Amino acid sequence: MKVLKFGAIWCTECIVMKSIWDEIEDEIFDFDTEYFDADEHQDIFAEHEVETIPTYVFLDDGGNEVERLKGIQNKDDIIDIINENLEQ
Repeated sequence: MKVLKFGAIWCTECIVMKSIWDEIEDEIFDFDTEYFDADEHQDIFAEHEVETIPTYVFLDDGGNEVERLKGIQNKDDIIDIINENLEQ
């Protein structure tokens, strides 16, 4: 499983979510993340049809999107999504 994280350094909600993602990544080691900044990666934003930040795109091992979250999220909800998709 992989999570694509879309944000920007000037985005307040992205800053809030960064600390939540840091905690999650310290607790769960069985998935990868990749971060894309809106000011640097507009091509990847377009490829994944990301229009708002923060956005989190969850991909299965085949690279297929299984979930998409936008805005500030609850840590436990994110962990549930990760665990559900790791079990598949």
